Amino acid sequence: MTAAVDRTFAVLELLSRHPKGLSVQAVALSLAIVPSATHRLLNDLVRLGYASQSADQGTYALTLRLAATGLSWLGRSGIHDVAQPVLDALALQSGELVRLSVADGDRLIWVAVAQGAVSGLRYDPAREQGLAASLAYSASGRAWAATLPEEQALALVAQQGLTAPDGAGAGADLTLPQVQDVLAHTRSTGHAEAADCFLAGMAAVAVALQSNGASPGCLSIAGPTARLTPARRAALLPGLRNAAAELMALAPASGLLRGQA
Repeated sequence: MTAAVDRTFAVLELLSRHPKGLSVQAVALSLAIVPSATHRLLNDLVRLGYASQSADQGTYALTLRLAATGLSWLGRSGIHDVAQPVLDALALQSGELVRLSVADGDRLIWVAVAQGAVSGLRYDPAREQGLAASLAYSASGRAWAATLPEEQALALVAQQGLTAPDGAGAGADLTLPQVQDVLAHTRSTGHAEAADCFLAGMAAVAVALQSNGASPGCLSIAGPTARLTPARRAALLPGLRNAAAELMALAPASGLLRGQA
């Protein structure tokens, strides 16, 4: 039973990264599952309404059912009701993209966003929403990892892998000792920054949400490096800290934030 459950969720996660769908062979090859078992599993997902099969190409893709389930859960958690006004205000103030990420066990997940850039260059990370932040290469991941005991943080970084994300600037790859130095600097300053290492041409500054226990997440401001220079990131930092404090003051209204506050 455990193997079947593991395979089912592996297929769901794989299909979530390929909205146009995949063939049985592609899924089987990616997950090292024999094609016959893959075919049965995909057909079960179709039967349950979580996937559909293209009539012309025969590929399998997720339906909206899984996304609707996640959105329903997020709505009941209160996270958007609590966070969105704070994110919207910070986005308006900064004129850049603002994102909230929430800790989920050993991962940090981007769950809410507000876009403050109304013209010119802008960063729209639609493909990243709902995914785990890179602890080594994203500002949010660095800010959150720096709140963990060092041994735990480095173990999670190693578990995620040290290969720079697709689209990162040239030469962005870090070694574990370099990540250790980055996290040490983050702890000393109380905030994290990233420029070109998560995505070429993009910079971000992030702070961890402060609580009596483990940090429940991070708040970040991101935008094009041409506009979000080191000086401007420093200028935006006080507003970012104030918004993070405001979120935590509202935490009792959200199950996601309240759980670790």
